[in-house]
Amino acid sequence: MKIHEYQAKELFRKAGVAVLNGRVATTPAEAKKAFEELGKPISVVKAQVHAGGRGKGTITDNPNQRGVQLVKSAAEAEKVAKNLLGKKLKTIQTGPEGSVVNKIFIEEGCNIERELYLGIVLDREKSKKPVLMVSTEGGMEIEKVAHDTPEKIYKETFDPKTGLKDFQSRKLCAKLGLKGKTVGAATKFMKAICRLYADLDCTLAEINPLVITKEGEVIALDGKINFDDNALYRHKDILEYRDLAEEEPSEVEAADAGLSFIKLDGDIACLVNGAGLAMSTMDIIKLHGGEPANFLDVGGGAGVEKVTKAFRIILSDKNVKAILVNIFGGIQKCTTIAEAIIAASKAVGFSVPLVVRLEGTLVEEGKKLLADSGVKLITADGLTDAAKKVVAAAKG
Repeated sequence: MKIHEYQAKELFRKAGVAVLNGRVATTPAEAKKAFEELGKPISVVKAQVHAGGRGKGTITDNPNQRGVQLVKSAAEAEKVAKNLLGKKLKTIQTGPEGSVVNKIFIEEGCNIERELYLGIVLDREKSKKPVLMVSTEGGMEIEKVAHDTPEKIYKETFDPKTGLKDFQSRKLCAKLGLKGKTVGAATKFMKAICRLYADLDCTLAEINPLVITKEGEVIALDGKINFDDNALYRHKDILEYRDLAEEEPSEVEAADAGLSFIKLDGDIACLVNGAGLAMSTMDIIKLHGGEPANFLDVGGGAGVEKVTKAFRIILSDKNVKAILVNIFGGIQKCTTIAEAIIAASKAVGFSVPLVVRLEGTLVEEGKKLLADSGVKLITADGLTDAAKKVVAAAKG
């Protein structure tokens, strides 16, 4: 689960991670009032969408408007808010369609001396522990830094139970060239955000830029936190931060139905049981020249109701030109899937070609049920045959 910057900073503040004062606004009038309440000569207006690169992002119908803008008066804050709210912001992470800006964050300015980068993720390959990464290249896209100058990224893994040690933070401070009282402030800052990452079951905690002020303070000028969905039952308060307006409606609907679904940009819908098989199905579709419209794992115990719901969701995508059902009956019986397809056909109706590949438990009985049902479909023997047939169907 993702949250907005202003929400991340609420959590930062509670955890002892230094942030600036700010206000959330949903109207230009609220933005004007926020600037006045902050009482500073300079503030920053920031579009709140679940995407990075907002500073370089532009409004789709007005490329001169950036997602992050400096303002020097309440009237200017109001004007910028008018240009952002209700508009689509396009960044490197939103895709060409952009994301609608429903909220903005007005934050007071500060005297920036240096811009750094800080991020925490799980090191899945080596230590299997969280790793704190810092870099002198603050404000830059960390992917670009990792590709062009990986030597400028410094890392320390830590135990989530005990957190980051003082000597580890001092090592990182030395790498960053921090001195004097800033070292103490940075140590407190790093230890606090590492504790937050572990305590809240985060999958990502990122600050870009992390700034050093001319007064020697260490402040999170940005904030991005992602959470492990499987651990949210432990954090009911975090779940309240969820913004459904920022999520794909079909994905929300699928999750509510117990389906693992991710919408993609292709035109061949997939209905598969098992995440690994679903990934393989998408790969082989691409291998034979097609583009998957979704990832969809109906699970091992899918029945009529769940399969019907799955068909409703994938057929709601107007880009879909064909559907591939790829089922391996292990725990699941092929007869159950066949019955579900027949029932779904009556309930939903298939307006695009349907290719079905069944293997496993009671496969012959399942195929016979489909053959006798009168449902218009294309049968396939093997995954390669299925992929070729569905790609051909989508193209013509």
